[in-house]
Amino acid sequence: MYKSIVVAVALFNKGATSRALIQKASKLIDPEGSITLVHVLDEVPAYLAAAIAREQLMEHRKAIREQLESLASTAKAKNVDIDIRGGRPSENILACAEECHADLIMIASHKPGMGTYFIGSTASRVVRHSPISVLVAR
Repeated sequence: MYKSIVVAVALFNKGATSRALIQKASKLIDPEGSITLVHVLDEVPAYLAAAIAREQLMEHRKAIREQLESLASTAKAKNVDIDIRGGRPSENILACAEECHADLIMIASHKPGMGTYFIGSTASRVVRHSPISVLVAR
């Protein structure tokens, strides 16, 4: 059993992949353990940010939080936290795991291209740079 699991959440395919990861995490977590759902927003380039209303960005962030809260409600763990970050996904997932003192990172991998044939690029970077165990789900 793990005391702290970080689940990297991507909100494509209506969260089905992330929901499956959360169900697996619920089976692997210690009864007193915690699950942290981390979602990393892509940074908007400065030239685009100037053209997008601040309210639109805030609404987008609010919609993401609502989706994450819905996913969090499906977790069967005593403590479930939500962490929304901006920037490079792999770096932020690893930083979240370090800050949470996680002993497992769970991440989904999408259909890879030739550059990342076996697993997706974010998952690949997390696996290569993580000092803790990483479970990659397809």
